[in-house]
Amino acid sequence: MLSAEQVQRFDHDGFVLVENVFSPEEIAFLIEEVEQGQRVKKHAGNMPDAAGRSSKIALWMDKSDDVFGSVSASPRIVNGARILLREEVYHWHSKVMLKEPKVGGAWEWHQDYGYWYNDGVLYPRMLSCMIALDPATRANGCLKVVTGSHLLGRFNHGRVGNQAGIDAERVQAVLERLPVHYCEAPAGSALFFHANMFHSSEANTSDRPRRAYICCYNALANAPYGGKGHGKPEPIVPAADDAILKFGRAAVAR
Repeated sequence: MLSAEQVQRFDHDGFVLVENVFSPEEIAFLIEEVEQGQRVKKHAGNMPDAAGRSSKIALWMDKSDDVFGSVSASPRIVNGARILLREEVYHWHSKVMLKEPKVGGAWEWHQDYGYWYNDGVLYPRMLSCMIALDPATRANGCLKVVTGSHLLGRFNHGRVGNQAGIDAERVQAVLERLPVHYCEAPAGSALFFHANMFHSSEANTSDRPRRAYICCYNALANAPYGGKGHGKPEPIVPAADDAILKFGRAAVAR
């Protein structure tokens, strides 16, 4: 459960990092599924950055019945999302971000709600939780955020390379007023961040990968109009707290 201080930090800054949310054994099973499982391979795509470097992502909208789904429905994450949004949530989508050593590309400055607004969602009562599968450092292209930018509101997004991003002039104006924070984090940590948070990441110049699993949630009362959007607007049934280990051990046994 998040503390009152952590909730206040999220409200003020737009993000909060919680360390040691998942154990080394649980993270090992998630990495095994990233490397050997079929889900990431099936959904993987490449969205090169403005310099043409590879920015890989695998995204799906269903609450998968596997080790990934057990994380998306984990009470450690779902209850955090409920507390921070002060209401019931549902699974919007989940994704794996893959930054390979030396060649992993950057992600341009953007807001998640800058995309999701076009899915018919009326309010930015949404957030993401990024679980670090590898230690996230500045060298391997950890997430960077603009502290307090979630209070600016939604900005229009256009094409930046093969990605969607915020206009460079607007970004510069924001960066002159608000500080940038690099979200360096140990493996097993969880970074909750608001859907209007300005965030990006730099290329991976290190000899180590930077992989992360991101679970995204929308307020149940904020379901998109007209049948648009991701996921199914229904309350999440929390997974058992040992579900990751059970799925992981079953996969190894096969």
